[in-house]
Amino acid sequence: MNATMMTVNPFGENLYILWEEATHDAVVVDPGMMRDEEREMVTKFIGEHKLNVKHILLTHLHIDHVTSARWLADQTGADVCGCALDASLGQELHEYVAYFHLKIDVEPLTLDRQLVEGDTIPLGDEVIQVLHVPGHSPGGLAFYLPDSGLLISGDTIFNGSVGRTDLKGGDMAQQLNSIREKIFTLPDETVIASGHGPTTTVADEKRFNPFV
Repeated sequence: MNATMMTVNPFGENLYILWEEATHDAVVVDPGMMRDEEREMVTKFIGEHKLNVKHILLTHLHIDHVTSARWLADQTGADVCGCALDASLGQELHEYVAYFHLKIDVEPLTLDRQLVEGDTIPLGDEVIQVLHVPGHSPGGLAFYLPDSGLLISGDTIFNGSVGRTDLKGGDMAQQLNSIREKIFTLPDETVIASGHGPTTTVADEKRFNPFV
């Protein structure tokens, strides 16, 4: 499995492109591009690698992770997938644009496919497992690739930190439970690719993360 991270928008959000070498089937996780040049960077990469984007996977529906989700779906024919518990956030994106004083236009985002704990998404010879990790938002999801030893965690956990819980629907106790019960039960060597900042591992966060 190939995995590429690109960092976009004023929030330094990490989007991920995962693709399978033989078929070039791909998924894009959290396309938060807010500028034309960021969108061009992503579509250029997709074109150069001849990728067939099947799904756009959303860890949660905060503005910095979903700004270009519908745009990219229209470009690629992919469906937009996320948790229904975040559906209201997708309808309120304009409120977050105002809250963060962003100079962008954004339409409400409706999911094409609703994902829940235990769902699986095939990608080549691998299977992406869907984990429900609420706390940063009610519908927070993480995407686990056991064969690759990779977890895309969204904003649930970062290298040495955790996601904020002061936005609508946030719950710190719930978030810490998600980390301990879902993420920290994965193999220690699992690489955590988060929504912001550098990668880390389950082992390092168990040992060093001061929040948990």
